[in-house]
Amino acid sequence: MMMTTPKRIRVLAAVLAAVMPFTTGAAVYSKSKSSTFDVTMRVVADCTIAANGIDFGQTGVITSALTGSSNINVTCTNTTPYNVGLDAGTGAGSTGTTRFLSGTGANVDTVAVNLYRSAGSSLWGNTQGTDTLAGTGTGTAQTLTVYGEIPVQKAPTPDNYKSTITATIYF
Repeated sequence: MMMTTPKRIRVLAAVLAAVMPFTTGAAVYSKSKSSTFDVTMRVVADCTIAANGIDFGQTGVITSALTGSSNINVTCTNTTPYNVGLDAGTGAGSTGTTRFLSGTGANVDTVAVNLYRSAGSSLWGNTQGTDTLAGTGTGTAQTLTVYGEIPVQKAPTPDNYKSTITATIYF
C-alpha cells in the first residue's frame, strides 16, 4: 500500500515528534578546553570634600561672643593620610587665621570671626602641618566640625556681613 504525500508527511512528523524530546537541538561535544582571564582595577589615593556654611544669626551690639559650628565632610580612600586647611576667606583685611566678614556695597565695616579645629582650641588655617587638621581616610565619609566664634567687638554698621572660606584637602 502506497502512502500519499500528505500521509507520508504526517507519519514523518509523528516519528520526528517521538525522537525530538530526546535531543536538545544543540550539538553535544565530547571535548573542551578552558582559558582564564583577569578582571582588574587600580585604586589610587583620592579624596573628596564638601563644606557647609556657618550662620551666626542676627545680633545688635556684640556684647558677648557668638558661637556657631558647621561640618566639613571628607571621604578619602582607605589609609590615605590627609590635611584639611581653611583659607583666610574673602573678607576685607583677612590674612592667615585672622578673618573678617565684610559688609555690602559702600559699607567698609568688618566683623572679626575666628574658626577653630576644636571648640576653644587652636585657630584653623591653611598651613599644612601647622594649623590644618590631619586625618587618615577610611574609605567612608568622615565629618569634621568647624567651630566658629564672633568675639566681643565694636558694633559695626547694620548690614549683612559675609566671607567665603575655601576648605582644601591635601592628600
